Amino acid sequence: MLDIEQHLKILIIEAFKKLNVDIKEDNIVIERSKEKAHGDYATNVAMQMARVLHSAPIQIAKNLVELINDENIEKIEIAGPGFINFFIKQESLNSLIGTIIDLNQNYGNSNYGKNEKINVEFVSANPTGDLHLGHARGAAIGDCICRLYSKIGYDVTREYYVNDAGNQINNLAKSIRARYHQILENNPDYPFPEDGYHGEDVFNITKTIIAEIGDKYLSDSEEGFEFFKERGTALELQKLEKDLQMFRVSFDVFSSEKKIRQNGEVEKVLEKCKDFIYQKDGATFLRTTDFTDDKDRVIIKSDGSYTYLLPDIAYHVNKLERGFPLCIDCLGADHHGYIERMKSALQMCGYSPKCLEIELIQMVRLFKDGNEYKMSKRTGNAVSMKELCEETSIDAVRYFFVSRAASSHLDYDIDSAKKMESSNPVYYAQYAHARLCAILEQGKDIPLDKSGKNLTEEKEKALLKVLAEYPKEIVNAAINRSPYKITTFIQKLAVSINEFYTMCRVIDKSNIELSSSRIALCKACQIVLKNALEVIGVSAPTRM
Repeated sequence: MLDIEQHLKILIIEAFKKLNVDIKEDNIVIERSKEKAHGDYATNVAMQMARVLHSAPIQIAKNLVELINDENIEKIEIAGPGFINFFIKQESLNSLIGTIIDLNQNYGNSNYGKNEKINVEFVSANPTGDLHLGHARGAAIGDCICRLYSKIGYDVTREYYVNDAGNQINNLAKSIRARYHQILENNPDYPFPEDGYHGEDVFNITKTIIAEIGDKYLSDSEEGFEFFKERGTALELQKLEKDLQMFRVSFDVFSSEKKIRQNGEVEKVLEKCKDFIYQKDGATFLRTTDFTDDKDRVIIKSDGSYTYLLPDIAYHVNKLERGFPLCIDCLGADHHGYIERMKSALQMCGYSPKCLEIELIQMVRLFKDGNEYKMSKRTGNAVSMKELCEETSIDAVRYFFVSRAASSHLDYDIDSAKKMESSNPVYYAQYAHARLCAILEQGKDIPLDKSGKNLTEEKEKALLKVLAEYPKEIVNAAINRSPYKITTFIQKLAVSINEFYTMCRVIDKSNIELSSSRIALCKACQIVLKNALEVIGVSAPTRM
């Protein structure tokens, strides 16, 4: 019985069918009982259906119980006004150990998504500077969403949209050109652009360019400016990609705004939307209020240049034309107004509003020594993702950045993240894994008893119930795009592991049979804890 709660739901649905009643699985809630006297699992479905069936909950419960007969259930009791309590046979729970050990890293995987294609676009930072904390949280959450979707059987494409056209790239080129002159001419007074990028990375990129071409473009030619744009963007992107790989984030596709423009895709969108376009004050508007937007949007300014929205529409159409039934954008919370204008534009192009879903991600505040911590001591600028990982650890940043819902603001306490004690949830979970590995190493000469036949203690049973929840938690976290649910599960599992370890002696040379069963249980726990940490991109150390 791989998923106990799912199994009980199926039994309840079948019992209702025998009563000529149709009930949806989503309307059945199965919960773990908090007290031993109330069994292992309980449901209030009889009370939920009382109004529909015009019958007393207690009578509905009695009718269901009479029709449920399953080899995995020891007994069923009715409590209170109509709660149904299920007592699961110990051997049914114990059988989970062998299932987990045999499936190993595949435990928790499913075919829920049936290999349907999903495109997840995240980070998409302008190639003009270091990744900041907002990008880092977007990277952590976007990557975890992709990992979760892959676990439940979706064909996931991870995509990064490179904004390599527009004013920000011109300003990058101007900044590089200014640094180029300042360095080669030893002239710190060479004028720096008003909207230029002062970051250390631009200075370093300029030195790389000098090493490549020397003083070739000191003449300030148009050719030189275009070179600074192309090479500067490429080097910035390389740096961003390197930092993301350090953060354990990779992408399948890097899409270029410049290529979208060059390939005529903007013109194709203008043609598709022509019935919704009008002119006003010299600018070109898109009548998005015909759909779900609160006001019409400018797509071409009066000077003939595009607003960012127009190539964005072309980019989303491009993704949909590549065969993705669903595209997900992970964006900063300041993009709230973007949702309806983009959905409206896509409907103009003939697509369903359901083809695009947007995950808004709130910002991060840093704290250190009890105070908000905004500026990097090294650069004088905002703290970068790379610097924060160096200050604490990749594991800590990734764990904490997904530990709350994307829609919630996150306060990251640097001091707490560095603590090597149980108050730090990252340390607590990793220490539990390392302890399990130490036990397995110590008992490596004792054969594993995957049947679990000798496990009778309440802490063992409680631990098995937590292990049984993992596949359901993966599906739930994936379809709701809520990686924080996995960090919640990890803490729950780590607590249960430590309670078991405290109450049950695992290796007892005087009772090898019991030791064999408990070592197998430890192996199952180690597998599930490692799998769960992997889903959120956090390492599972074997020793600490």
